[in-house]
Amino acid sequence: MFKMLNPRRFYHAVGKQKFWEFIILAVFILFFYGPMLNMCMLAFANTYEVPAVLPQEWGLKWWKFVFEQDNLVSSIVQSFVVAIITTIASMLLCIPAAYSLARFKYPGRKVFMLSFLLTNAFPKLGIYTSIAILFYKYNLMGSLLGVVIIHMINSMMFMVWLPSSAFRSVHRQQEEAARDVGAGPIRTFFKVTLPMAMPGIAVATLYTFLGSMEEAQGTMLVGLARIKTMPVEMFGVIMDYPVQVGAVFAILLIIPAVVMIFAMRKYIGPEAIAGGFKMK
Repeated sequence: MFKMLNPRRFYHAVGKQKFWEFIILAVFILFFYGPMLNMCMLAFANTYEVPAVLPQEWGLKWWKFVFEQDNLVSSIVQSFVVAIITTIASMLLCIPAAYSLARFKYPGRKVFMLSFLLTNAFPKLGIYTSIAILFYKYNLMGSLLGVVIIHMINSMMFMVWLPSSAFRSVHRQQEEAARDVGAGPIRTFFKVTLPMAMPGIAVATLYTFLGSMEEAQGTMLVGLARIKTMPVEMFGVIMDYPVQVGAVFAILLIIPAVVMIFAMRKYIGPEAIAGGFKMK
């Protein structure tokens, strides 16, 4: 039989420093993973009543309920449509801008790069309200295009800064070598520069897609409840349905992020992320 570990013996066995490191790690795990574990538990609880620690009945009752609701399923589809369109449009618009910032030096370049921070420097709701006034004039309120523009504004910092750093890491000598053997500027970009900068672009694309999937305030304000993505629908789920439905919906919202992070794990690291926030 295993004997319960005596805290005093454990303290003397691992030492004072290790002991406090263990305590800090345990507290972090409790506060970080505790809510996630509770959410997963509720998602598979057919019946649960507070203050019980575990559900009274386990099952997939609320998963079936979610997929039987047309409005919930349509919000899942809407989220993916908006996120895919936002990611593609951001790449087409921001990658050329990132290359320009990386390769050409002109007055105001650093100021231009810093301007992408403005959307994150002020309260989002105030910015969305100002944008909504303009969108009313151009009939973009309640439209898919208006929501996509809001999502793109939120992603431009990542889609410009991270690819720009990736392009700077490609040495000019490599591009010049390709041109010396007869490759034109466009072919050099697509055959040499773009593939070598792809890790940084991949990280930016991941952030853009995930950021679009979880954006709620701007979508709710500009979409006028016509464009209902998963985060927007979550507000109604929390108010109108049992807590288990909210847990199921939250897991469905997390799954795409987990899959993409796992698929692109070789590109994600502190060096790629930190490098994108250096301005030269």
